Amino acid sequence: MTNKNKMGLLSIILLGFNSIIGSGIFLLPNKVMAQVGPFALVVTIFDAILVISIAMCFAEVGGKFKKNGGPYVYAKEAFGEFVGFEVGFMKWAISIIAWATMTVGFAEALMAFLPKGIVSDVHIAKAVIVTIIVVLLTAMNLSGIKASKIINNIVTTGKLLPLIIFIAVGLFFINGSNFNPFFIPGTLKNGTVMSSGAAIGAAALTIFYAFTGFESIATAAEDMQNPEKDVPKAILLVILFCSIFYVAIIGIAIGILGKDLATEVAPIQTAFERTIGNVGKYLVGAGTLISIGGINIAASIGTPRSGSALANDGLIPRCIANKNSKDVPYLAIIITGIITLALGLYGSLVGSFAILAAISVVSRFVQYVPTCLSVMILRKKRPDLQSSFKIPFGWGIPIFASIVSCWLLYNASKQQLIIGLGGLIIGIIVYFLMKVFANKEQA
Repeated sequence: MTNKNKMGLLSIILLGFNSIIGSGIFLLPNKVMAQVGPFALVVTIFDAILVISIAMCFAEVGGKFKKNGGPYVYAKEAFGEFVGFEVGFMKWAISIIAWATMTVGFAEALMAFLPKGIVSDVHIAKAVIVTIIVVLLTAMNLSGIKASKIINNIVTTGKLLPLIIFIAVGLFFINGSNFNPFFIPGTLKNGTVMSSGAAIGAAALTIFYAFTGFESIATAAEDMQNPEKDVPKAILLVILFCSIFYVAIIGIAIGILGKDLATEVAPIQTAFERTIGNVGKYLVGAGTLISIGGINIAASIGTPRSGSALANDGLIPRCIANKNSKDVPYLAIIITGIITLALGLYGSLVGSFAILAAISVVSRFVQYVPTCLSVMILRKKRPDLQSSFKIPFGWGIPIFASIVSCWLLYNASKQQLIIGLGGLIIGIIVYFLMKVFANKEQA
């Protein structure tokens, strides 16, 4: 019997779109264009192949489990408690980094929407916007406010409709000469031209952010009617659609703006403005703000719950899951808000949305690589766990996805690696401290 209180396949697919399509595709095409020129189109296709490969790994192992947790569950089952804890702990850290990225993304999108010259110091203005977003949403969370289905529907429409119109209209404004020369390596801060490999690696890491988020589809398996069958279908359908969507958007943006794409703060907005004037500019601008704003609301609610879930399981101090009179985990909310604000201020004052996006990608591979490897481990270790989807070509795709993921990590900067993977070190300390406390309680 169908349970109306649980999500069916269509609802899961919409959840996937909400999780993936956001600020990345609105704000990153200029960055990847600056790194490799029109070759950005090839890099996007390459990332799409990689993400589809990773998604197939998630689809196979996701079809084996009914319980919540996603990558945390897979890693724990395949590699044991310690690796599972590290992946689970990093999930909270990843969510915090992702929310901080969204706050800076909203600030940059809003600044691009305002008339030029209206703000004297852009960095300070972005820092103020980020602070207001985090403080307000944290306060809302503490008061027990929850996102409604109406907001989610508006967000979905707000992010998809302008992009669909952009593709439909933009196809008629492509200038083939804008793709020549096809490969233009970017430059480092000191003015040195990047090597071809370094440029391609940096670009692949940059645009990969636009594809992230699909892993969240599997984290709410217990809220789905038929997770074993629907999770694999939803993951593959969402990733295939988004891949086609992104390739079309970036190709059209290059075809309309050419080299100018590399210097535009809001590339999709500017490209649409050139096709249909201010109507296009404001349509995409409004869609961008609604989309990123909605994701901020969702992130402010979901991110603290990742921390409280760990606390409920005793993986971090249980007091972090303590609730206030409004029945919300107030300590998890406050801790999340403080760290998010710190990262958001770093992104707005020192770095940028693109830097935080790259850091977010680096941290996400802590979920991706173990999940890809768990496909092979679980096939051998737990043959009793059957999935409704099995990756073709044996171990080829999981091995390809793992190797290319490691190659992308190799192309990350030291700064991105330290911030993106720093949570692993903290996780090791927390894990052994919790073990010590648990042993003392049992003694």
